[in-house]
This record gives sequence, C-alpha cells and structure tokens, in this order.
Amino acid sequence: MKFQWRRTAVRRGLPTARKAAYAAACSLVVGLLSVLPASPAAAATGQISGLAGKCIDVAGASSANGTAVQLYDCNGSAAQQWNVGSDGTIRALGKCLDVTGNSTADGAQLQLWDCSGGANQKWAVSSAQDIVSISANKCVDVTGNNSANSTRLQIWTCTGAANQKWTAPSSGGGTPSGFVVSEAQFNQMFPSRNSFYTYSGLTAALSSYPGFANTGSDTVKKQEAAAFLANVNHETGGLVYVVEQNTANYSHYCDWGQSYGCPAGQSAYYGRGPIQLSWNFNYKAAGDALGIDLLGNPWLVQNDAAVAWKTGLWYWNTQSGPGTMTPHNAMVNGAGFGQTIRSINGSLECDGKNPAQVQSRVDAYNRFTSILGVTPGSNLYC
Repeated sequence: MKFQWRRTAVRRGLPTARKAAYAAACSLVVGLLSVLPASPAAAATGQISGLAGKCIDVAGASSANGTAVQLYDCNGSAAQQWNVGSDGTIRALGKCLDVTGNSTADGAQLQLWDCSGGANQKWAVSSAQDIVSISANKCVDVTGNNSANSTRLQIWTCTGAANQKWTAPSSGGGTPSGFVVSEAQFNQMFPSRNSFYTYSGLTAALSSYPGFANTGSDTVKKQEAAAFLANVNHETGGLVYVVEQNTANYSHYCDWGQSYGCPAGQSAYYGRGPIQLSWNFNYKAAGDALGIDLLGNPWLVQNDAAVAWKTGLWYWNTQSGPGTMTPHNAMVNGAGFGQTIRSINGSLECDGKNPAQVQSRVDAYNRFTSILGVTPGSNLYC
C-alpha cells in the first residue's frame, strides 16, 4: 500500500539543507516565558564541576551585573554555589546565569545578571551532562578547551566534547527524562507501531535537543510533543515504516554537486526514520549537527532507534524546510500546528494543494492532544 508521505522524502528540506548548516534553533519569544519568582522553586544547590575537575565560578565573587562567569579551581566559596532550579534558571549570589547580549551565536559569553525571566537565562541540564541554553539550543562550553583558571565560559554548538560536560546538582527540572509523554501514552498513540521505534530510543534522543517539549507552559510542552508525534505518525504510516517503501526512488537522493559526494553509494540516501531523512546533504547536515557520521554510514538511521529519533528531532528543531520557521518555533511561539505542516511538507500539501493529507496530520494531532489532556490550540491548518 502506498502512502503519500513517501513524496515528502523527495521534496522536504531542500531550501535549507543545501546550506548544510549546523543545527541552531531560533530564539524563543521572551514574552512566552513567565516572569521568574523572587527565588527559584525546587532548586538544588552546589558546585558545578567540569573540565579538569574545575568549577563554574563567578569572577571575584562579585554580584555586579556583567560579572564574568569562568572556570576556576573548586573551592566551595559562595561564588561557586549554584542553585539549579526547576524553573530553568541557574543562580549564584542572588543573580542568574545569563548569555551576554541575549545572543544565540557560538562564542557568546556567559555572565551574571539580574534575573529577568529572559530566554537567555533559561537552561536545561540534560542526562548527558550538558547544560544547554534553551533559547540558543547550545551548550555551556569552556572557551578553547582551556582548563586554566579564569577561562571564560561561553555557549557553543553542542559537540559532546569534554569541555561541554558538567556535573551539576540535580533539580529535577529541565531534564529530558521528564518527557511529557509517558510510555503508556506513546503506546496508545501508536498501537501498531514497528518494534524498531522504541519509547526508550525516543527518550534517549531527547538530550540532543533539550528545548524540545521542554519550553514554556505544561500545555505548550504537551502541544509540541503531540505536534511532533502527529507529523511523525503521518510520515511513517503510524510508526510502521522505518525506510522509504518505493525502492525505485533510492538512486535519486544523491546530489553529486556537493563537494563530499555520496561516499556510501549512489542509492544509500533514501528516506529513513520518523521524518524520513533523505538526500546526501541532509544526512551530512544532520550528522554534523549530531556528531554522527551519517554521510558515511546512513544505515545507522534504520538500525539504531536513538539515532533515528535524533534525526527527526534535528529536523524539527533546526530546519524550516519550505516554511518560514522551524516546527519547534511554530509550537513554542504560538504560530500553531499548521505551520509545522508547512515546514515539513508545505510545498506539496499547504494552500489547498493536498487538503486530505493536511487533514490526516490534523486528525492525528487532535487525537494525540486528547490523549495528553490538553487543548490543540488555534491555527491548525496551513
């Protein structure tokens, strides 16, 4: 039986993926984030240690706005006592860990600043020991991998390197383990799913994009999870198909115009995974962003459930496709479910091109939000 979702693998992602850009989520709208309370709720307090066993430290133990945040020998002082709160803040000396200038760029430095509720003061501490800026989707990083005292800390594209790994007090907030979809709900959504698409594979992938289904109110978090899974449902026929079914298309997805070519072979870059990743340049871009050699070994997407889910989350969080925003931004910024359809397959489905396919996605989204106990919101169609 043929599914219309197969065509998505042919068309989706060309406008942005040809740039082979590294993953970078767009800034969140500050107004969507609630103003912080006077003191962080459910906070855990202690040192945050990392490279060479040294600690995140406030220079000179100063509480002045703009004070540098740096790496320094752990000494137990107040300048190294951080409150990791379930509200997404990390605080010391009564102020918040802050990205200078509200920047989302690689190399933006960290400082101490009055807690304002801004997006540049929201963090997720992942189970993989990353501390990730929710607004930039980038990791707290020791500049230049330099373990010398007073080395400034910055945000940088997450690489998994030692200079981005931290041991922090556990707050229970902002961690991927608290996914808003339970395993029972996941099974209810996909009663006929292929055993390859495991719930554990999905939750293992969440640390790659800690802002996913972890930004904004509980309602927004659940709506985003439902939106992602509804589109996945449509792309894979209910999580049934791991690979594209029309093998005649397989040789079409190699763009020899790319300098790196197709090292895995002419026919190796067919659609795979929950959002049917296809084309050599998409495998290259996703692999670069995730730190996995998917250009050389695209079969990982059909053999490793966590890798498969990571590629779906990569597209969701970083690619606009034929739309004007990432699906992640569409949900957390209130643009609505319809804009996620546009970003995934809008050139073939939106603006009246294929209303039946749009309706299939909307029906799944309505069903999944009902399972999660939230309203679907507005702007469901594209």
